[in-house]
This record gives sequence, C-alpha cells and structure tokens, in this order.
Amino acid sequence: MDHRFTVIVPVYNEQDNLERVEKELLAYLPVAKFPTKILFVNDGSKDNSQMYIESICQRNTDFHYLCFESNKGLSAAIKAGFDHADTELVGYMDADLQTSPQDFNLLLEHIGPYDLVTGVRSERKDSYVKNLSSKIANGIRRTFTNDGMDDTGCPLKVIKTEYAKRIPMFKGLHRFLPAMILLQEGKIIQVPVRHFPRIAGKANFGLWNRLLGPLMDCFAYLWMKKKYINYKISKKG
Repeated sequence: MDHRFTVIVPVYNEQDNLERVEKELLAYLPVAKFPTKILFVNDGSKDNSQMYIESICQRNTDFHYLCFESNKGLSAAIKAGFDHADTELVGYMDADLQTSPQDFNLLLEHIGPYDLVTGVRSERKDSYVKNLSSKIANGIRRTFTNDGMDDTGCPLKVIKTEYAKRIPMFKGLHRFLPAMILLQEGKIIQVPVRHFPRIAGKANFGLWNRLLGPLMDCFAYLWMKKKYINYKISKKG
C-alpha cells in the first residue's frame, strides 16, 4: 500500500493508555481519508511504554516506532517524526486520547488549499486551572505571533510534509507550528474537534509549562522570525 499520511504519536510514560491508543487507531485506519500509517516516538519513557509499543508494532504492519535514548521533550519527539516521515502528509496526536484520531478526517478535508490544519478543542474536558492557563498562554502567544490561532496546544494537526520538514524546531516550538508555517508563506486554518477527559496516565505539563514556559518561548520565536531564511527556487539546471 502506498501511504499518503503518517500519524505521529509522541509517547512519554503512557503505558496505561497504549492499548487504548492501538484500539482507536485500528478503528481509524479503515475509514481514514487517505492510506495512513502510524509512527510512535518514544521520548525516553521510564515505564513499560516501549514494551507495549514494540508489541503493537509487531502485530500491526502499518505501525512503526522510534525510541529515544533519553527524554528530550515533546518538540524533539515531533521533530523526529517529521524527519522520518516519508508520506506527503504528516499529523500528530497525543497518546492520552483526549482527542480522537477519527477527527483527523475533519482536518484532512481542508488540507488541499492549506499547508497546516490544526484542531481547536471545543467544550474542553479539562480542569478550570488548566483551561484558564491554556487560554492565557494562547492569548500571549497570539499577541507575539499574530497567527490568528485560538488553540495551538491542541494535539491534533495535519501538515504538508514538505513544510513540516523545513520547520527549524527547538524546545517548546511545538506551540508555534502554525506561526512557523506562516514564516514559510504557507496557509493555515483551524477546525473544531472533539475533546475528551484523560482516563489514564498523568499529564506531563504543569502551570509552569503552560504559562511561563510559553512566554519565554515567544521571545525565542521572535528571534527566529527575525533570522528566518525563506527562499523558493525559480529555475534549476
């Protein structure tokens, strides 16, 4: 089968969720808008996540994995997925299943004229503190980037791979993916997706990650925007 879409699933200490992840993804593959394969990226998990990942990949031919030697963070895991993708489209979702892979089809419907389609979580099923901190962080980021996106923390995105591979990732930049596509003069859009409560596992982001961390990353983004090199080849001989 010639796959057209790769779903990246970053994993850090999610052993209690991985069998559910397998079940949800297996339900999605037959109805996916394009032939799809899965790429787990184990970000140096300290639990038994790697054992579960290898078992899943052994029994499912469309499932593959990368395993880091040590924990490097979500941005590194996403970048590794981008670097190793060999399909024309790439997306990612979290292993906590607070978003559904079924909603990738909602995003894929729009990808033609756009270079990135991101989900925006409707009726979020998170705590008041988490929702408030996320809202503040998105407001700060939107002020710095002017990308017009309401929820860049939504872990459900689809990107044309040629654009994804050109993103110069650094720690924390996963929050700025739409803005980085705009730097490439690409087109972006957000689409409402469903949101679910976390059933198992533990969230890896606290108040620091959601507020102070993103604020510091905004300054890193502004530096990168000033220094960013973007070019297009008109002829080649």
